Amino acid sequence: MSLNRNAQAFVLAAENKFGIGATLTRDDINRVVKEDNVPFPYWFTNKNEYRVGRGSYRLPELDNSVNTVEDNSVNTVEMALHSTAQVLTFKQPKLIDESDPSIPEKFPDYVPFGFFKDLMSIVKTKSFYPVFITGLSGNGKTLMVEQVCAELNRECIRVNISIETDESDLLGGPTLVNGNVVNRDGPVITAMKRGAVLLIDEVDRGSNKLMCLQGILEGKPYYNKKNGELVHAKQGFTVIATANTKGQGSDEGRFLAQILDSAFLERFVITVEQEFPDKRVEKKILTPLISDTDFVDCLTNWADVVRQSHKQGAIDEIISTRRLVHIAKTFAIFKDRMKAIELCVSRFDEQTKTAFLDLYSKIDVKVEAPVVEAARPAHMDEVPF
Repeated sequence: MSLNRNAQAFVLAAENKFGIGATLTRDDINRVVKEDNVPFPYWFTNKNEYRVGRGSYRLPELDNSVNTVEDNSVNTVEMALHSTAQVLTFKQPKLIDESDPSIPEKFPDYVPFGFFKDLMSIVKTKSFYPVFITGLSGNGKTLMVEQVCAELNRECIRVNISIETDESDLLGGPTLVNGNVVNRDGPVITAMKRGAVLLIDEVDRGSNKLMCLQGILEGKPYYNKKNGELVHAKQGFTVIATANTKGQGSDEGRFLAQILDSAFLERFVITVEQEFPDKRVEKKILTPLISDTDFVDCLTNWADVVRQSHKQGAIDEIISTRRLVHIAKTFAIFKDRMKAIELCVSRFDEQTKTAFLDLYSKIDVKVEAPVVEAARPAHMDEVPF
């Protein structure tokens, strides 16, 4: 077998330690590199022909000729200077992905609602079918996607988007490993190669750098312009994006949403408008968390009134399903209805918080209305000199 000098040096060093044709683990390889001061053998770990199992590799056997070292190295260099120039082709070393499939765990108390069954039908086909799911924060968009994948035993690779997310974050690129520059696949390419569901969470927080996904969202192979690799998606790969808006920004100012390019949004086959679950479903969600059925009824009625008021424009904020779950978990600790609610709505401004507490006290006869301090005259706050 023809190997370059660095490769030969590694094989000889490994043979001295483990024997000819030995099977090496990653730890064995790192030991040879460290103790014998030879370059890390990416040529050895990146080729399937040497791999005999997960994280184990068999040493190639060298020809007899490679064990002899020429003494006339100076003459060889001089001859090379006068010979015809050669064009050498270098291929950038690549990181081997040895991570386990990221199949979401089943949530034991999950209650399916809304688009769950339809989304399951889509994912079950294993066809490429990009879906854009929009809806207010806390209504279960991301959890729905994860639980569909958990139910179907499908791998789901989730990537959260921010204004700082760029092409290398999504597709990958060169990175430094053990002092060597190697190519690393990003979550999008990893999902393509594995045939996984790619969950792009909070997609409306991204910038125009998301346009690097245009071809992939059309179901086409991805050509890596940095290393010349052409990636064809494995069957089962698809893209599901979640957002609080439809990609046209937020007029209310409640979300730091960006305006996404219409050409980007057009790549999604369908757009799903996810609503909050109704009171019946929310009772099923809260019942495993709260044994007090009366408290569950009061919470769901309270949230429903708040949401109706929000739809009519009477209030800017809303009580989400996620916030009801937070209240249930807080109640399990303090065993005090009003304290649990007050702690969980303190994230809102003082006026909204007071309105929420006052409304709940009118629904639940077992709690007292919050005490609101009377406004003090302005002169009472003045400090005399």
